[in-house]
Amino acid sequence: MGLLVSWGLNAASLVLLAWLIPAVHVSGFGAALIAALVLGLFNAVLRPVLILLTLPVTLLTLGLFILVINGFLFWAAAQILEGLEVRSFGWAVVAAFVYSLISWAISALLFGQRA
Repeated sequence: MGLLVSWGLNAASLVLLAWLIPAVHVSGFGAALIAALVLGLFNAVLRPVLILLTLPVTLLTLGLFILVINGFLFWAAAQILEGLEVRSFGWAVVAAFVYSLISWAISALLFGQRA
């Protein structure tokens, strides 16, 4: 049950993100649900592989390159999905950062989790 709640909260975070950042467009809550699912799968499968492959660059940048990886995954999801649009890769990096902040804040408020 918790997984479904988390999925819905991430979809709501995407809708809020589209409202906050004009360079991101989500066509509706259904599209946000699909986008949240794809982003979750990307983060579970592709993100660890990309972090491992780019470990030297990540170490040289003191971990800041992970922001680029997150932006790339957000941009890639927008490229393959119909209902999620991002104006450019730079905006995808900003959107991924804000999306993670919104998701963290909602989870912390509702579930009392602290990172």
